[in-house]
Amino acid sequence: MGNMVRLRDKLSLSVALSVAAMVGPAWAQQPMLPNANGGGSTFINGDPQTKPASQVSSGTLTAIPDDFPNLRLTPGVLLNVAVYDEPELTTQARVDDKGNIVLPLIGPIKVQGKTVAEAQDAVQSKYKTEQILTNPQVTLNVLQYPNSDVTVLGEVQSPGRFPMLAPHSLVDVIAMAGGETKLAGDTIEVETSADEGHKIQTFQYQRGGNNNPLLNAMINPGDTVRVERAGIVYVLGAVYQPGGYVMQENGSLNVVQAVSMAHGTMLQAHIGGMRVIRKQPDGSLKEIPIPYSHIMKGKDTPLQLEAEDIVYVPMSKAKSVFVSGASIVGETSSAAIFVAH
Repeated sequence: MGNMVRLRDKLSLSVALSVAAMVGPAWAQQPMLPNANGGGSTFINGDPQTKPASQVSSGTLTAIPDDFPNLRLTPGVLLNVAVYDEPELTTQARVDDKGNIVLPLIGPIKVQGKTVAEAQDAVQSKYKTEQILTNPQVTLNVLQYPNSDVTVLGEVQSPGRFPMLAPHSLVDVIAMAGGETKLAGDTIEVETSADEGHKIQTFQYQRGGNNNPLLNAMINPGDTVRVERAGIVYVLGAVYQPGGYVMQENGSLNVVQAVSMAHGTMLQAHIGGMRVIRKQPDGSLKEIPIPYSHIMKGKDTPLQLEAEDIVYVPMSKAKSVFVSGASIVGETSSAAIFVAH
């Protein structure tokens, strides 16, 4: 008798599935387009739009990415849904633009943002609450996932786009690009695309300091990370090592420190004519006289420099002619850049 009840349940389920297939959305009945090598990637205009979890488009096996277990489901992911001892319910479902998958008898289920394990639990719960199955055992496997990248730009060793399926810490993302360069500043910007538009967050970074905010900041696939360049001041003219100098980690550098980094003034330097050339917001140049002799005697406070400032030390009066600020600015384009160690 029990077997007859079981058979009747199976027949009823088969009939229900047949009806669902006839009235279901047309796209759900369309077969997946195979690639030229027998893989499961869908192609549009010759370009692969998704990647199989265990096979690249060439058909060769590839290692599963390290972050694959932490993959969050997004629109475009193709899942294989298997229900133990219920072959009629085994199917493939792609996450649609609304973040849902549509399954036989229970309809749409929201899975966007969930891990595979969380989505699996959600499907099992839906089968229970809809009273379709008493104790469902559901297994979800990812067949395809959309190409997901993070973009890292600015002062990193290897800027570019890097594959990333799941969120990673900001420190890990910078490491993907080979780490920061010597010219990296203390500011990192993260641009995120959200439903309400682009959002930019700023993080402070200090080499050798406390970078817990970077460890706690999670970067998602599709984000763009920009490592800003450190501020540079230029020391030109009658100094032993003219050039551009990267400002200290906290962005603080005064005129005495800048001259010291340039190995000091030459014997023929005209100290009294020392000046700082600073670009104003409107693009004009402002020249600030520097009482260097008074500063060195402790009679005046050293001027704090700003990024792109130029400290110019002219030659002695007898050997020099006046040089305009615009001419001095032109020299920065060919100046060597030095980083203090």
